[in-house]
Amino acid sequence: MTDTTRRLAPKRIAQDVQALNSLVTIANYAPMRPEASHQTLQQAYQTMRQSQQNEVVMEATLKAARDHARRAEWAFHNAVLAMKQSILGQFGPNSNEIQAIGYTKAIKRKRSSRQKPPMMEDGDFR
Repeated sequence: MTDTTRRLAPKRIAQDVQALNSLVTIANYAPMRPEASHQTLQQAYQTMRQSQQNEVVMEATLKAARDHARRAEWAFHNAVLAMKQSILGQFGPNSNEIQAIGYTKAIKRKRSSRQKPPMMEDGDFR
């Protein structure tokens, strides 16, 4: 059974279009199956082309929407950073307001301690 959930390769579609275009050269073509008639084939080809065109338009719309959302996210993020800086400047680094927006009070931060470099066996530092 054929897996119709995957896309056809562009090479395969090009071969199918070439076969459809070559059908004109066959004078006595009289298919037994209705889905193989020239009119049905042309209609299926036009439907495929329109669907592909719709897909391209929708992809472009999606890309534009993603760009718009990205710009909006950055605008929001920059506004929040400005608000945090404003609160820091207005209330100071040890205020409850700073803690309320997710920062750590300056007084509660641990100071980094310098570690002595490891000594070698002869007493020299590395």
